[in-house]
Amino acid sequence: MISAYESASRYFKEAATTMGLSANMQKLLLTPQRQVKVQVAIEMDNGEISTHIGFRTQHDKSRGPFKGGLRYHHEVDEDEVLALATLMTWKTAVVNIPYGGAKGGIQVNPASLSPGEMERLTRKFTDAIHDMIGPDKDIPAPDMGTNAQVMAWIANQYEKYAGFNPACVTGKPIDLHGSLGREEATGRGVGLVVEAFLQKISRPASSVTAAIQGFGNVGTHTATYLHQMGITITAISDAEGGIQDPHGINVPQLLEHYKQNKSLKNFMQAKPISNAELLTSDVDLLIPAALGHVLTGENAQHVRAKYIIEAANSPTDPAADEIFAKKDILVLPDILTNAGGVTVSYFEWVQNRQQFRWDIERVRHELQKVMLQSFHDVWELAHEKKCTLRDAAYLIGIGRVGKATILGGI
Repeated sequence: MISAYESASRYFKEAATTMGLSANMQKLLLTPQRQVKVQVAIEMDNGEISTHIGFRTQHDKSRGPFKGGLRYHHEVDEDEVLALATLMTWKTAVVNIPYGGAKGGIQVNPASLSPGEMERLTRKFTDAIHDMIGPDKDIPAPDMGTNAQVMAWIANQYEKYAGFNPACVTGKPIDLHGSLGREEATGRGVGLVVEAFLQKISRPASSVTAAIQGFGNVGTHTATYLHQMGITITAISDAEGGIQDPHGINVPQLLEHYKQNKSLKNFMQAKPISNAELLTSDVDLLIPAALGHVLTGENAQHVRAKYIIEAANSPTDPAADEIFAKKDILVLPDILTNAGGVTVSYFEWVQNRQQFRWDIERVRHELQKVMLQSFHDVWELAHEKKCTLRDAAYLIGIGRVGKATILGGI
């Protein structure tokens, strides 16, 4: 199995070759500007010392300050962080917001930490990287294993060095200058892209079925939006397994069940299935909305969905992509489809810089404008070039970053 960075680089190189970029230019655009690895040692509640490794990779800033999430996960490593930072560079360019790409993480299982340990870990990590982040340098955001509370701790710790600076992170609590609509943003963005796509292929939502792998922040908000559209969601899963009902899952009931139980288990209105079974569901839309690299050369042959909607980062390996192309399964790529989160993070940053809050209607209206324009750009270029939507998205993203790099100078 190829690494996360090799996978991200392959998509870049395919598009860069199509564009005719020289080997030197390709190397320039792929090479990260800075990679930092730091020790994060804390005292646990029982008095013992626990030592973790933290990462922050800043890939490109030709179009604006670095931007990217911060994840707490026991499998975080340099390769994954670099791959995700690279993807963020192209993603911010595809939706045409003034950021570059970054990513960070700490090797830790957040479920094993108490709230106090999480806070101490976050503050120590902020101390270690405070000189490389900031509203005009690098703006972290929530990711897997982190949330608005973690962003509040980062902002508070950073302000001990720089004074009042709410724009130093995004995804903050509303009461600490976060943006309305930020929590729903990635899932809502997925829904907006699906809506635009169905219009392009002249499919009414009521005739469409979907399966969603992942029921965290992205999966829940995606399910909510698609359910409201009238799409029949026949299967949903989380890390522990999934549920299925060919007649359609009652999403509002499931959300209430999940809120009370923190699990899909024992939802009596549907039968249990495995994550592997969900990925091969006979549906129109398969929506991976959890971890990356779940669609591989091994299982892609068994995928029966007509369309893959990439709500997660890098859910499809290049080997799976090749199989989907042969099977005429259309893939809506992650650097377009899940860009709603970073887009509303941009809106939060703008509001913080203006010291003025937008209402939820404005946030949603502006998100819709960005996502629909970006989808239209990718769709039109794919048809003009007769290429995949992923290739078109990379052509747009790399083109904008490359132009900014040349205009700015080395």
